[in-house]
Amino acid sequence: MKSIITICFLFTTVCLWSQGKKDYPVDTSFSIYGSWVKEKKKFPHITIAEPALTPAIKVEQDIVYRSVGNRQLLLDIYRPAKAKKKSPAVLMIFGGGWRSGDKTHNRAMAIKLAGQGYVAVSADYRLSPEAAFPAAVHDLKAAVQWLKQHARQYNIDIHKIATLGCSAGGQLASLIGNTNGNPFFEDSTVKQRYTSDVHAVVNIDGTLAFKHPESAEGAVAAQWLGGTWEQSPATWTNAAPLTHIHPQSPPFLFVNSSIPRFHAGRDDMIKKMDMWGIYHETKTFPDTPHTFWFFNPWFNEMMDTIVSYLDKVFKLKK
Repeated sequence: MKSIITICFLFTTVCLWSQGKKDYPVDTSFSIYGSWVKEKKKFPHITIAEPALTPAIKVEQDIVYRSVGNRQLLLDIYRPAKAKKKSPAVLMIFGGGWRSGDKTHNRAMAIKLAGQGYVAVSADYRLSPEAAFPAAVHDLKAAVQWLKQHARQYNIDIHKIATLGCSAGGQLASLIGNTNGNPFFEDSTVKQRYTSDVHAVVNIDGTLAFKHPESAEGAVAAQWLGGTWEQSPATWTNAAPLTHIHPQSPPFLFVNSSIPRFHAGRDDMIKKMDMWGIYHETKTFPDTPHTFWFFNPWFNEMMDTIVSYLDKVFKLKK
């Protein structure tokens, strides 16, 4: 564990040092190490999940998938080294309150997914210090389109693409799924050959509604949404995945901690999904911190749940 702490500390230090080297604002306040330090006070038994990277998994890092002016957005790809057929792909979206975090936060989950035959893709996107809503959605939908465009190169089945996100990333993963075909959430300045439609969603503790009896979103959401609820009610409503659920929405897996505020809108969405016959699963881990997905003892069971769900929905999809 000491070596893990040292590595995480050095990584955080490098990120803080490199902040001045960026030509766009960077918030490094959210990190795996910082979450571990915070949560181990209440959960002293937790350890950071670090699955082994084996030769069976091929990794390609820092691939440019989108340019916005001089800004290059990057993604990392983890995939089976010797896949015999096209593989489903999972676009992984990190959390951090729409203002912090980076694609490396998904490394552990990406390794596990690639080990189970999936092409796991972790993408950076523009955060609130750099660009307000809906910029992040435009970026991530562009990432889906990039995956389809490069499907042959990475052996991807373009008809089996999922989004998976944690916390703020879970909100984004859900919004992307529920807005398949919605032109507002596409960057109209760029003509695309492929759609940004996805076929399954995994929401890990991401809110489904910003203004809701169960929600506790405030200043952090307001920074991303360009104002408070009182100032921008239409934006707060439009950014909520619950607003856009419809009969053709993809299947969902909700993976939740024991903290109710991160389930906001979930039960209302499930009622609508049941009414329209949309497949869904829910897995709640009792007595867990919000950032449980980073840590043992929950990591392996969480990944087993995710892989089982993806195997099921993609096996059913022809």
